[in-house]
Amino acid sequence: MSLIDQLQKRAAVKKFDPSKKISAEQLDQLQSAIQLAPSSLGLQSFKVIVVQDAETRQKLRAAGYNQPQITDSSALFVFASLTSLDEAFGKKFIDLVANVRNVERESLAGYEQMILGKLSSLTDEQKLAWSHKQTYIALGVLVSQASELGIDAAPMEGFDAAKFDEILGLKELGLTTSVIAAVGHRADDDVYSKMIKVRRPKSELFIHV
Repeated sequence: MSLIDQLQKRAAVKKFDPSKKISAEQLDQLQSAIQLAPSSLGLQSFKVIVVQDAETRQKLRAAGYNQPQITDSSALFVFASLTSLDEAFGKKFIDLVANVRNVERESLAGYEQMILGKLSSLTDEQKLAWSHKQTYIALGVLVSQASELGIDAAPMEGFDAAKFDEILGLKELGLTTSVIAAVGHRADDDVYSKMIKVRRPKSELFIHV
């Protein structure tokens, strides 16, 4: 089945079946997809907290307006943006590039200056907004990979970010919650997954120039 076919089947699941768990291999594949997601300048200025602990998820559910997807799914992915993007962060990334590609660090001087120049040109507020955008790109890749694996993924913005940060201890890690996604398998009586998908027609959605 093609990705388009799988995306046709996906739905905004509101009710997961807690007895149907995704496998460790599937969880790893979802993480690999997020790891490979596009990111501006390749920086990946965020981290993803994969929450499976029942007690923690119960606390998060209270901070998520009591939405059952938070506790009933197999796992909750919390995308969290870095709150500080400084020169040291940029330099550390260049160190990684040099190591992975096995090249002299000096050969990356131009790339490094571009990254450091970008970071220095933004205010802290602009950097955070930029990082939030990167998490949504990764979220889209997660949704697509889940669809391909036959797993339901429910992106969610209905939560108290400050309370999520407190429960997960993110402030101490230099992070703040951007968006979350519950992943698992829909319950047989989930109403939303039985509804016909409604999308604007391509003639209205796309403009060809």
